[in-house]
Amino acid sequence: MSDALIVRRDVSFLLFDWLDLGKHHDRATIDSVLDLSEKLAEQAFLPHYKGADVHEPQLKDGQVSIYPPIGGALREYANLGLFAAGFPEDIGGLALPSAACWASYAYFAAANIAIAGYAMLTVANARLIATFGSPNQIEQFAQPEIEGRWFGTMCLSEPQAGSSLADVRTRAEPDGSDDLGARYRLTGNKMWISGGDQDASENIVHLVLAKVPGADGSLPAGTEGLSLFIVPKTLPDGSRNDISVAGLNHKMGFRGTANCLLNFGEKDGAIGWLVGEPGRGLRQMFQMMNEARIGVGVGAAALAYRSYRLSVAYAGERLQGREIGTRTGDPIAIIRHPDVKRMLLSQKVYAEGALALCLLCASLVDNEADAEARELLALLTPVAKTWSSEYGLAANDLAIQIHGGYGYTRDFDVEQLWRDNRLNPIHEGTTGIQAIDLLGRKVLNDDGAGLASLEARIARTVGRTVGTDREVYAQQLVRLSGQIATCIEALRQHHAPLANATTFLSAFGHVVVALLWLEQANAASALEGEDAFAAGKRRACRFFYEYEVPRVDAWLAIVRSGTDVAGNAPLETFI
Repeated sequence: MSDALIVRRDVSFLLFDWLDLGKHHDRATIDSVLDLSEKLAEQAFLPHYKGADVHEPQLKDGQVSIYPPIGGALREYANLGLFAAGFPEDIGGLALPSAACWASYAYFAAANIAIAGYAMLTVANARLIATFGSPNQIEQFAQPEIEGRWFGTMCLSEPQAGSSLADVRTRAEPDGSDDLGARYRLTGNKMWISGGDQDASENIVHLVLAKVPGADGSLPAGTEGLSLFIVPKTLPDGSRNDISVAGLNHKMGFRGTANCLLNFGEKDGAIGWLVGEPGRGLRQMFQMMNEARIGVGVGAAALAYRSYRLSVAYAGERLQGREIGTRTGDPIAIIRHPDVKRMLLSQKVYAEGALALCLLCASLVDNEADAEARELLALLTPVAKTWSSEYGLAANDLAIQIHGGYGYTRDFDVEQLWRDNRLNPIHEGTTGIQAIDLLGRKVLNDDGAGLASLEARIARTVGRTVGTDREVYAQQLVRLSGQIATCIEALRQHHAPLANATTFLSAFGHVVVALLWLEQANAASALEGEDAFAAGKRRACRFFYEYEVPRVDAWLAIVRSGTDVAGNAPLETFI
């Protein structure tokens, strides 16, 4: 079954042969964690993949109950110390590098993303508190999460304010202070809260964005007025906080992850403690949001990867048709048909390319003290989230196609994998929002440091191809990098430069992944001996450059043109 999750050699290749993680970290320790992760994912997460989809969360008498095996799987996850893996040793962690932690997580996401999501959010929640919280807040709230006894959420969106956080209306009224800091009472509603309530953990730690009213009682305008609060389901004295579940959202995928509408303060106000200073909530929350964006990308890559491995297995077993030009003889496995090979190669470059992109970002997290790494991480984070979720979903779509009629039945996992992955282009900010973040904040309104870091990496990678058969791809990459730069300069002259931001993101993301495929081909060529694995990486690189890279020119032409055919379309167009 391991091939249906993630092939171990792929993970080792990315971490050690490509990212060279063993240079500064103990490989034996990382290998041990990956061994445990792969085994636990197969034994405790994968068997409940269908069950968690069928047995959705239930709300009864104000309490949400989830599929019981989910709690058992997460307890085993905690017992292995995996909640703690990426935290410093002085707060109970294993101090593993981020890339190793996300590689571990990928196994669980591939096996059962609805279960894995609880862990991903809890870890990001605890890391935010560990970064910005007081020592008492860390001990009281983050420590039980690091131990895996309590779970965590992020509460941003509201029914009237999805991604538009400036429109948040949740109020936080001062209520004195204690040893956990400044205390407030919160009233308001939060929507789309993954893990918002469940019966698998001892407590739930909500991180809530809210506004402190001014002297006249009015809420401050904009995002500058947002503050961040720790609001637990159960208070330190053991009493129940004033938080209620108003309803459950029934999703097409991730059905095992309880997704809730929460009401804070139906009675006297939900008690919460301010994190850091007032008005800095969104800046603090960006740490968790950025970690979650990488997590969404890893999850999307993992779902794509599993569907790819299932497609390879199915195509190797399914007998149908004969070689082109042959009318007699036994049917052949469909993996021998050229168009099936094309679809499998597309899946391979999407799934493995997405995983590489996310693990690169994870490796940059550990090197944020280096200016180039920090700027490159900021530039690539929206790309990692979006390219992985969009093209991971494309890989899932191809898996259904390869399985034919069986692919859209519930008897085969590829149907559920597609439904699960369809959520990821929306999770943590839609594709369009990520595109505006990339083009507006990271490119046009930046000092160019992020692009300079990317160009420096491209130059180093291109330099390693001189005199090899990969030089032709390097030349294409250099040309496309120049096209991106030209396009950006043209956009600076446009009156509406963000109108085609999503198309720009498509082009930019493909250029980044083209770079990573060239880097993987370089790493594969450096391996001793040319075995099937290395040859497969080199073939995938060639496929990406011959099938995918040509799309970049068309996308960039649209962006450069400044077309307003969509942006200025009159509303009557849609009648």
